[in-house]
Amino acid sequence: MSKLSDNIRDLRVKQEISQQKIADALLITRGRYAKYEDGTSEPPIEILLRLSRYFGLSIDLLVSVDIRKYPTEEMLNLPNNRTLIPISVDNLGNNQIEIIPQKASMGYLNGYADPEYIESLQTISLPFLRNGKFRAFPAQGDSMPPYKDGTYIVGKYIEDLSELKTDKTYIFITTNDGVTYKRFQFHEANGICVKSDNSFYEPYKIPLAEIKEIWEFACSISTQEYEPEEFSQHNIQNLFIDIKKDIKNINAIISDKN
Repeated sequence: MSKLSDNIRDLRVKQEISQQKIADALLITRGRYAKYEDGTSEPPIEILLRLSRYFGLSIDLLVSVDIRKYPTEEMLNLPNNRTLIPISVDNLGNNQIEIIPQKASMGYLNGYADPEYIESLQTISLPFLRNGKFRAFPAQGDSMPPYKDGTYIVGKYIEDLSELKTDKTYIFITTNDGVTYKRFQFHEANGICVKSDNSFYEPYKIPLAEIKEIWEFACSISTQEYEPEEFSQHNIQNLFIDIKKDIKNINAIISDKN
């Protein structure tokens, strides 16, 4: 039996629908539909599309995920015909937040759409985070001070680009950079412009085709404290940044005069 056959049979039984009714909706015979349900035959792509529309679930979900393990009312529908993200709660009703391990942040690209991978992650619950799907990602590098390595940024899942707000921070999951935390600037026809809070780094564009997920900043969790000398180093870095800006301004004035 395939996942597809198990899924469509389970959906039909739960909704108390006859095989004949579904076959009529698919414009095929009941006998042909029954073969899809018992796994003796695989439907062509046009029938898969009809099944997807009939049940209101993506093809990806129907053929690759055992949805019997995930009640559809507790899952978040994703665009572009992709797998659903299960929303789970603890015994107190708090949203369970999956934690992406520091060493496995790049591996998230391979598992973000696999419910079994997501299920294997450790979780925490934060009672003040409700009404949405949240996930915790590790901060890396020095591009977004004061968040240092060891800090976790908890993000709320964003379903549509129209939800992005200028100068707000987001976690972007992209094919090239994996997990990256940046401040959104503006949306272009084929990409979005983002920047780091550390002005040492130049703003850059993320092509829309590379974006897999977007998570809006909800809160942060620090696992290390700052040492006093780190603030001194940060002040020195800011000094060099200011000098860099001054040099750029002087060069611009010289160019205008010439």
